[in-house]
Amino acid sequence: MTLLNAPHATPLRIVDLAGGENIRRRLMALGFHKHDVVELDGQAILRGPLLVRNCTSDTTVALGRGVAQKVLVEPVHEPS
Repeated sequence: MTLLNAPHATPLRIVDLAGGENIRRRLMALGFHKHDVVELDGQAILRGPLLVRNCTSDTTVALGRGVAQKVLVEPVHEPS
């Protein structure tokens, strides 16, 4: 699933950064790498940007919907 479809306040692991080379470079410059754990902090009204917290580097970044659509994630399952 993409960050746009992901549930809020749930730990998610980045599986892949889709899109072209420029998008991947931009996401890596913002601190988003494969296997990082992220959470959706908030969502702006009227289809604005998403607030994404990177739990691995403890940073929060606002991503536009087009960029967030390129980040493929999966839920993190904690071992019981």
